[in-house]
Amino acid sequence: MTNSARSVLNDVDVVSESPKLRKLSARPRLPFAEPHHEILDENTFEKILCWERKRAERSCRRFLLMLVNLEALCTQKLEGRTSREIEWVLSQSTRETDAAGWYSHQAILGVIFTELGDGSVEAFAELIRSRVSRTLEARIAPGIFSRIHISFHCFPSRWNASGVGNSEAAQLYPDLFRPDRTRTLLRSMKRVMDVLGSCVALILCSPLLAVISSLIKLTSKGPVFFKQERIGFRGAPFTFLKFRSMKCGNDPTLHREYVKRFIAGDLAVPTQKSEKAVYKLQHDPRVTRIGRILRKTSLDELPQLFNVLKGNMSLVGPRPPIRYELESYQPWHRRRVLEVKPGITGLWQVSGRSRTTFDEMVRLDLRYARAWSPWLDIKILLRTPRAIFSGEGAY
Repeated sequence: MTNSARSVLNDVDVVSESPKLRKLSARPRLPFAEPHHEILDENTFEKILCWERKRAERSCRRFLLMLVNLEALCTQKLEGRTSREIEWVLSQSTRETDAAGWYSHQAILGVIFTELGDGSVEAFAELIRSRVSRTLEARIAPGIFSRIHISFHCFPSRWNASGVGNSEAAQLYPDLFRPDRTRTLLRSMKRVMDVLGSCVALILCSPLLAVISSLIKLTSKGPVFFKQERIGFRGAPFTFLKFRSMKCGNDPTLHREYVKRFIAGDLAVPTQKSEKAVYKLQHDPRVTRIGRILRKTSLDELPQLFNVLKGNMSLVGPRPPIRYELESYQPWHRRRVLEVKPGITGLWQVSGRSRTTFDEMVRLDLRYARAWSPWLDIKILLRTPRAIFSGEGAY
């Protein structure tokens, strides 16, 4: 273990390695001492976890979530003393800057370890696992201890290829994955609006779709539709559809490097007050003549109505990023794909489109996610034709 990892654990050492605790651990049936930390209820613990996650998103200072899963014991009723034994051990394993509580009531206990510094998270987790396991084994029956599962989850963490919902990172977002019954009706209304709106749009635009398809075929070699993997709701990938506006066989390196620099804020600062940084690459040599018209009028976006029908997208929401864009995101940027389903149009598109900085775009997406309602969707949809016909910020 590195010296920095040991220094982070000094406070835990004082608590868990004290002579008093060693005596108590060796004699599991002694009366209880006062807990070092109060075991918080589920709602309070979830709020603190959300606060710590948002704090870490901005500061990039890591924290560790330890979960002690007792679900395998739910089939047998735990004695009150056994439950208190487990709570007591966890309360004694925390420092003053940590929080312990019920992650899931009477099923999963959690501890949030903050201020980890630059030491090894793996070493910290392994030492905590060893000490908690040793103390639990000394205080409770062997048959109960063998059915307890301890896991650790570091934030910020990487998502796997199936999205945050199918990875261990989901444990860090309990607020996103617990059903919100208060908004179930509103979300159903949004889905109905998406299905009806996309069906009507496809019927009305069918002649236009046929004309555009013919022009693409006549003016350049390749398929009519451009298919690309995009990152959707909660990080899940899906196949994104557009009318092809580029020549076939293009190297994505040009766009990848441009977007990476733009997200990092490394592009040149505009020289005039009326200028702004542009999210999309201007004068892209890969774009065809017909493609420039389609992009300027946003007609290349029409096939995304099929994505809406499939449920991958909504009529209104943030733009779905490409995977290599997500790799350049700061932790707080990720919330734009975690909190709401991506859409064809959105608050960003009707508020300047490409002529905004990346951070401004993300803030608009997060503002939409917080203030979302069916009425807000209708207002954005009504403002979309003006944004399309003006062509402002479209490239």
